[in-house]
Amino acid sequence: MEHVVIIGNGVAGITAARHIRRISNKKITVISAESDYFFSRTALMYVYMGHMKWEHLKPYEDWFWEENRIELKKAYVEKIEPASKMLFLKGEEKMSYDKLILATGSVPRFLGWDGQELKGVQGLVSKQDLELLEENTRNCKGAVIVGGGLIGVELAEMLHTRKIPVTMLIREKAFWQNVLPLKDAQLISRHIESHGIVLKHENELKKINGTKGRVSSVNTSSGEEIDCNLLGVSVGVKPNITFLKGTEIETDMGILVDPHLQTNVPDVYAIGDCAQHRQPQKGRKDIEAIWYTARMMGETVAQTICGTTFKYNPGHWFNSAKFFEIEFQTYGNVSANPGEDEDHFHWEHSAGDKAITLAFDPATFKFLGINTFGIRMRHEVFDRWLTEERNLEFILRNFREANFDPEFYDRHEKEIFSSFKQSV
Repeated sequence: MEHVVIIGNGVAGITAARHIRRISNKKITVISAESDYFFSRTALMYVYMGHMKWEHLKPYEDWFWEENRIELKKAYVEKIEPASKMLFLKGEEKMSYDKLILATGSVPRFLGWDGQELKGVQGLVSKQDLELLEENTRNCKGAVIVGGGLIGVELAEMLHTRKIPVTMLIREKAFWQNVLPLKDAQLISRHIESHGIVLKHENELKKINGTKGRVSSVNTSSGEEIDCNLLGVSVGVKPNITFLKGTEIETDMGILVDPHLQTNVPDVYAIGDCAQHRQPQKGRKDIEAIWYTARMMGETVAQTICGTTFKYNPGHWFNSAKFFEIEFQTYGNVSANPGEDEDHFHWEHSAGDKAITLAFDPATFKFLGINTFGIRMRHEVFDRWLTEERNLEFILRNFREANFDPEFYDRHEKEIFSSFKQSV
């Protein structure tokens, strides 16, 4: 019986395992050194905040895996030998495979700051990071977070619930401005600040100072020294691939894969955050550390391994997140710094908790994408409109169809249209 081994039990690896089992009787082993069972990584913050218990993060009952003949093994893979199709596990144990799926995820990115090895300096990606955060925030008098993004704002909200004063160092003029247009980023900055979080815009970390082996303060690019017992690192993540060093599996920033998610080595595939597409689709990045793309890659590789060769096709870009109380959704492409072939229409509610940014082609008014804040939208509707290449007026006139709260648009339609006419 063919043996499929999956390294990594995140959403990519587990989706692959579930779909392989659904359509085949192959032997499946999932190896992870992080946790015994698959858990919802996006909900880690709620354990720290006391809203959930650890066992609540497991989407499947523990009996699910045995019943579906998916063997789970808690171990660390130290070396892969593709020529012999062998895995070398920590503790001198070996395991053979017929097909191998690498779904090892990502790890926090550090930028080589002086003092980054001190206790109290950490990222937030894994279960172990959460456990370390519990330890590092005992008797914590103040925290600094370097960088913003989705992990940074989650960490700020987590610490805020423990009444720990938080200062964030943001390199841009506003929060997540490397991803969001300036007006959107400024809205998020104001919202975060309204919760008592101190944002230091256009500021960078220069040095980490310590006392008795623990972080005690940081120096910033503005010349300020800020006392802290915790430094949260949120300047992005990088693929978790160090264990592949010295193997013939080709890597760049991530593990290089073709459109079928296969590496340069036969019978070895890579999916999720650790995969880097040699030929990314137009408008997509070569590495996308996003939950839904990891799930889609897991579904795709399962089909290929089971004999129905599939190309990975992520479709139109979409994502969602939460900035304290403000829900964020994006569909299509809304550039942070648009060029000549992209213009933006921005509407913001006077209360500052709801906004829309529509991207369009200024020559044809073709709809390119949308960001919404505090307004829940229907994915399938915007996905269809992007495929149909609708124009901006069509989007505005039919916005009610895409909104989970149609009455919202009824209340604000005249204001939005008036704002639009004044802006174009």
